[in-house]
Amino acid sequence: MAIIVQKYGGSSVATPQRIKEVAAKVVATRNRGYDVVVVVSAMGNQTDDLMALARQVTPHPNSRELDMLVTVGERISMALLSMAIHDLGYHAISFTGSQSGIITNDTPGAARILDIRPYRVQDELARGNIVIVAGYQGVSYKLEVTTLGRGGSDTTAVALAAALSAEACEIYSDVDGVYTADPRVVLDAARLVEIDYEEMQELARFGAKVLNPEAVEFARRSGIQLFAKATSGSDQHTAIRRPDGFPDTLLAEQRANYVTGVTGCTKILLVEHRGEPDREHLPDALLAELEPCEILYSAIDARERTVRLVLHTENMRQPVSFIEEAAARFAGTLSITQDLGLVTAVGSRAGCTPAALRRLLSSIERSSIHPRLSFTSRLAVSALIPRTDVDRAVQVVHGEFFGSDHAPGL
Repeated sequence: MAIIVQKYGGSSVATPQRIKEVAAKVVATRNRGYDVVVVVSAMGNQTDDLMALARQVTPHPNSRELDMLVTVGERISMALLSMAIHDLGYHAISFTGSQSGIITNDTPGAARILDIRPYRVQDELARGNIVIVAGYQGVSYKLEVTTLGRGGSDTTAVALAAALSAEACEIYSDVDGVYTADPRVVLDAARLVEIDYEEMQELARFGAKVLNPEAVEFARRSGIQLFAKATSGSDQHTAIRRPDGFPDTLLAEQRANYVTGVTGCTKILLVEHRGEPDREHLPDALLAELEPCEILYSAIDARERTVRLVLHTENMRQPVSFIEEAAARFAGTLSITQDLGLVTAVGSRAGCTPAALRRLLSSIERSSIHPRLSFTSRLAVSALIPRTDVDRAVQVVHGEFFGSDHAPGL
C-alpha cells in the first residue's frame, strides 16, 4: 500500500481528548487504504515546561542532559496516541527517534539528520501496523540522544517520508495552511492554495511558524509533496511542491505582485565584531557559539574592519548566557544588540526586484518605523527594526503588497 506520513503538532495533541481525535483521523486515513506513519510533537507547551523545570535546577543546564530531558515530551505523546489507536481496535506501535533509525550529528539542541535507517518502521508497516514516531529527536553517531531544534518534528516527518518513499507528508496544526501573513496578526491574510518549496523555505527561515525550513529542504530534495492542514475545523490546505503543476494564472498573479507572503520574526540578534588591523573575520570561538543560529545576513565593512551578522536565534537555548559570556570574552571588540526583529517580504522575484525593497522600506517608514538596516536574498527583502514594531510592520507591508487597509492595529 502507498504510505502517508502525518505530523501532529503540540496543539493537536495538547489534551487526552485531542489525542483521541487525532487517533480517529489516523484510523480514517488507514481505512482509506494507506499505510500510515504518524509523527507527534510534545503535548501543548510541555517542551517549554521541561526547559523551565531544568532552569529551576540550574540557570545553565548541561546541553546533553537537556536533550535527555526534553525528549520525554514526544515519548509521552507517541505512547498515548498508540494507546488511543489500540482502543479503536487497530494495531499501532510507537518508536522513539533512535528506534526509527534517525541518525544525527552530535550538536545538542540543534542536531542535523545525517541518515535515516527506517528498517523497524518498514517491518511494522509490513505487518499491517500503524507506526507512531516521536518527533524532534534522533540518535547521534556517538549513540547520544539528540534533538533537532525547534520545529524538528516537521523535519522528522519529512525525512521519514523521503526515506519511506511516501506518497505525501501531511503537516497538521491549528492553522489550515500557509497564509500571505500570520492570520493572527493580519486578519485578512489570504490562504495560499499552493506555494513552491523555495518560497516556503524562505518564509520559514524568516519567521513563518507553519513549517520548519529544514523540513522543507528535505521535501524539496526528495520531491515529497507537503500539505499544511488544520487538525480540525477545516478541509482546506496549502500544497507545498514544485511549481511545475501550478496553474498559469496562479504563477502570473504571484509574479506580477513580486511577493507571495510577508512574515515577521522577533528572535533576532545583531552581532558586530570589530577586528584587529590585519583581520576582519569573526573569531573561531565566537563562530562555534553561534552554531545553533541561522545566519540571515552577513557583511564585512573593510573600512571599519567590522563584521555584521543578523542571527535568527530560535534554536539558541540560552541567548542571555551567550550574550553575557561573549561580551566578557570579547570585551571591547564585540557588540550584541537585542530587542530587534525583522519584517520580510518573500516571493520568487522579490530579492532581485528593486521595487520590492523600495515598497517595503517606504511602507514602514510612512508608519514611523525606522529600519536599522535592510538586506536582500534571491527570494526575500528584509528590514531590521525594533522588536516592538514587528507586528505593525507586518501589517503595513502586507497592506502595501496585498491591498489590506483594515488590519488590526491600523
